[in-house]
Amino acid sequence: MAQTVEECLTTATDSVSLINDVNVNNANSIYIINNLTQDEVNKVVQRNVDHLEIILAYDGTNDTPDVAGSSDDKSSYNDAIETGKDYIEANS
Repeated sequence: MAQTVEECLTTATDSVSLINDVNVNNANSIYIINNLTQDEVNKVVQRNVDHLEIILAYDGTNDTPDVAGSSDDKSSYNDAIETGKDYIEANS
């Protein structure tokens, strides 16, 4: 059984939380394991940015819900993508 748009966005919220917390707390984020280098932290953020972009691109094909075409508010996910990209750029 395929996930619903709501289920996909709920799962994506974890990535939003991680990106936003790392942006504020850097390597001291509750989502980051101690002793990661900045490069490793950037990779964690990038994986979560990628996850959000993939989820938001779901278009109803290949047993995925139509997240891209849904009327659900996706602003927090798009904001987190931009925050993550800005974080990586500022910390590279």
